[in-house]
Amino acid sequence: MASNLAINDQLLNTALQVGGLKTKRATVEQALKEFVQRRRAHELVDLFGTIPYDTDYDYKSSRNR
Repeated sequence: MASNLAINDQLLNTALQVGGLKTKRATVEQALKEFVQRRRAHELVDLFGTIPYDTDYDYKSSRNR
């Protein structure tokens, strides 16, 4: 999908240097991947403490020794 975006040149150039990628396109794609990954990680963190679990479950009993 082709898109025309007005991106801050200084920010993009800094991202190119920091990321070590060769093209602006690769830099923007990497930034988007990291953005999505970070947002999904926050969604998982929000689930902590909301999923019920069996307090009587003994996880050590299923280990093979």
